[in-house]
Order: sequence, then C-alpha cells, then structure tokens
Amino acid sequence: MAADPRPDDGELAALDAEPHRRRNALTGEWVLVSAGRTKRPWLGAEEPEPPEERPSHDPGCYLCPGNTRVTGDQNPVYADTFVFTNDFAALRPTTSAAQVGSGLFRAEGTRGTCRVVCFSPRHNLTLAGMDVAGIRRVIDVWAEQTTALGGQFRWVQVFENRGAAMGASNPHPHGQIWSGDALPVEASLELGEQRRYAAEAGQRLLVAYAAAERGGPRVIRDADGWLALVPFWASWPFEALLVPLRPVSRLAGLSPDERDGLAGALRDLNRRYDALFRKPFPFSMGWHQAPFGPRDDDGTWQLHAHFYPPLLHASIRKFMVGYELLSEPQRDLTPEEAAERLRDASPD
Repeated sequence: MAADPRPDDGELAALDAEPHRRRNALTGEWVLVSAGRTKRPWLGAEEPEPPEERPSHDPGCYLCPGNTRVTGDQNPVYADTFVFTNDFAALRPTTSAAQVGSGLFRAEGTRGTCRVVCFSPRHNLTLAGMDVAGIRRVIDVWAEQTTALGGQFRWVQVFENRGAAMGASNPHPHGQIWSGDALPVEASLELGEQRRYAAEAGQRLLVAYAAAERGGPRVIRDADGWLALVPFWASWPFEALLVPLRPVSRLAGLSPDERDGLAGALRDLNRRYDALFRKPFPFSMGWHQAPFGPRDDDGTWQLHAHFYPPLLHASIRKFMVGYELLSEPQRDLTPEEAAERLRDASPD
C-alpha cells in the first residue's frame, strides 16, 4: 500500500494563519497550533546564560573517571563509555509484585532497574562536541544494554536529559536507561496506534510516515538511511523525530552502516540545536524501541527517537501549563517554521 500523502502545502499554509489542531498519529492525541503567539510581549522568567567553559576533568564530578561517587564506589579510569547502576535508582529489581486494592483504588508493585551511561570520559563534552566514532560507541552501548535488559524486563527506556533546564543533575556527558516490567502509558499508546495502522495499511506507521515526509517542509535532514524532522504533530517548539527509513524494531537490529549513519545524524541534529540560538541547547531525548513482552514485537513497531527541547527563543522557555495541563498540548509556531529554522542553523 502506498504511503499516505502529506497535506498540500498551500492548503496547510492557509490553515497555519489560524489556530488549528493536529492529530498525533503515534498516540492518537491532539495538539493545538496557535501560530503568531511568539510576537506577544514577554514578562516572564528567562533562562540563564550557559556557564563558563568546563574543565576536561572535574575532581568534584561523580561521573568523571577515577572519582568517588557518594556511595563510596570509585569509577574506573574509563577511556570511552562507562555504565553503572544508578546510585539512586527509581526502579529496583527486588520490588514486590503485589497487587493491592480494586476498582477506584488499585496499586501494584513494579520491578526494574536504572543505569547511567557516561558517553565520554571528558567532562566538557556533549554529543554535539563528540566525533562520529565516539557517538557510534555510545550507540553500540545503548544497543547492548537494551538487549541485556530486555531479557529481564518488558520496557527499556534509553534517554538523555541535557542541561539544567531539563533537570540534568550533572553536566558530564551522560544519559540513563530505565527498564521495568510494566509498559508505560506513552509506550502503550504508541503500540496501540502502530498496531492499528499496520492492520489497516499493511505497513509500519512510521515507515509510511517517513516516506510521505521525505522532501517536505518539515524535514531537517535526510541522509544515510535516517530522517530527522519536526513531526507534523509536534508539541514542543523545536521538537524533532529521528527515524530509520528501513523497517527495524530496536537499536540492536541496526546494521553497522545504519549505526554509522545514526552517529552522523545524532551529531548533526545536536549541533543544529546548539547553532539555533548559539548556546548549548537543553532537551530531553529518548529512544522508543519495541517492548519485550511475548506478544509485543509483532512486526508493527518502528524504532524512533524523540527530542523535546523546551526553548522557544534563546532565553525564553515554553511552559506546558494551564491549557496544556488541563486540556491538550499547544504550540506557538508551526512545525514547518521550526524545521526551516533548524535547516538554516548550520551544524558547522
């Protein structure tokens, strides 16, 4: 079956001049688009300027090689990546699986584990500053950890919180992997929509979506088997979606060439974010891979990464409050404008 056609650019441009809603094909939810609100006066809080240059090794950093963490454990003098169980894990493998209550009062224990992935021994780097070979090593670790944890838990969530604005407690280049035996809400919604689309259209939702978006106004980069774009249904101002063009369910299923292509795509997108406002760009990003339940990986799930940056302007944050919390997400510039600005932001 041919991919769904994207809306005619002229018709969409006419709609962009007015408030309108767009449906998130991955979750079935809706987002309100109110272009033009970026011109309103701003009297609220502004994001602080980034700190001064950091050293390559910080003796007070609990993630740097050779340093001692708060638990008393000492980090090895690692040369590239380093993985350890989070000292303050939000999920534990020994939790009781007891179910309590019924009806309006239900609770259940949930098992899991949380790991920290240090991307580099250098304290003053981000993925944007790492070379392709270094990023490729991180991708390999993500894939290896996902496979290992998937043997124990249903859901494996690889993610990175970058910058203090997104709650990162340490500027050292690192991410986390949380895994648990329950399927989270967002994953459940995505699984349902991808299954529904595959049953109706005979192909994976995101494979069809990527094919329809190629060459269009929301594409940021199309190279080496990967498409980076601002999704049609984006909620955050400069939200991005990264998806492989070939059907693949998890990071472990990527070929060596696809992993190399992904390393280049990650470096390019990170550098475009930093170039957009000429400052380190905060965001939360994460991989959504097929769950590991016995009936979950049925060939309908497509591997993809979400990027959720909060900045609307160089020093102004988009707050999800009021209407967004009580009704549905709302954005202040169109996805097409956001993609154009990211395309124009030189990664070099």
